[in-house]
Amino acid sequence: MAEPTFSGVGVALLTFFDESGTVDVDATIAHAVRVAGSGVRAVLVAGTTGEADTLTDPERLELIAAARAALPDDVTVIAGASGAWARAASARAVAAREAGADTVLVAPARGGVQLQAFFDAVTEAVGETSRVIGYHNPGPLGVPGIPVETLMDLPIGGVKDSSGDPGRLLDELDTWDGQVYLGSSAILSFGGPLGAAGALLALANVVPEECVQAFDGDAKAQRALTGLVRKVRQSGLAALKAATAERFGTSTVRRLALS
Repeated sequence: MAEPTFSGVGVALLTFFDESGTVDVDATIAHAVRVAGSGVRAVLVAGTTGEADTLTDPERLELIAAARAALPDDVTVIAGASGAWARAASARAVAAREAGADTVLVAPARGGVQLQAFFDAVTEAVGETSRVIGYHNPGPLGVPGIPVETLMDLPIGGVKDSSGDPGRLLDELDTWDGQVYLGSSAILSFGGPLGAAGALLALANVVPEECVQAFDGDAKAQRALTGLVRKVRQSGLAALKAATAERFGTSTVRRLALS
């Protein structure tokens, strides 16, 4: 088994905007540094939680470079690098690596693009299998999932599994020797002790300490996350930004909510 890209809890970083909808790079990176100081071992920039679909490529690259410059060397910087087709995702992944990302997170393309060919192209462009994490989050915006039985054939070093499905997680850990990263905060105390390499979590923007404790097997910390898990499931990004603002005084502006 290859060495994991990182071990432990990572944050799916929020992107902060000012009232006009302009990316606030300083506030976003300050938050990344803050949660890293609370035990977070990786920072995912320009992922779904970071409102990646609203970011221009120059904005993505500026955030990636700023994160790598500001964070300690032992904190892994992961960049969201999905695309609608293989060439677009490949170009975005290469640019992210050149900007300073240690690893890229790539979801399958929408619209029925063949899974094997898609990841073959992305990984060939990046040059290292260990630097590509596949993203299993079926449903949102029509993005397909990554079936467990295909993992051993894909040229990826890890998978972020946001399904929250304990049965699927057991299958992944039992049948595949790549690195499994949890995307659901609801099963941290289950997946961590079972051998998941880590987690990439939206809730780590708000309560990184409890996320770390739950991943380490602390059932009390896992229970403490329940209310926030429920709010985010019900109200999505609005609830997440509101909770982060309540604790840290950050912006609640969402680009998709601007007219």
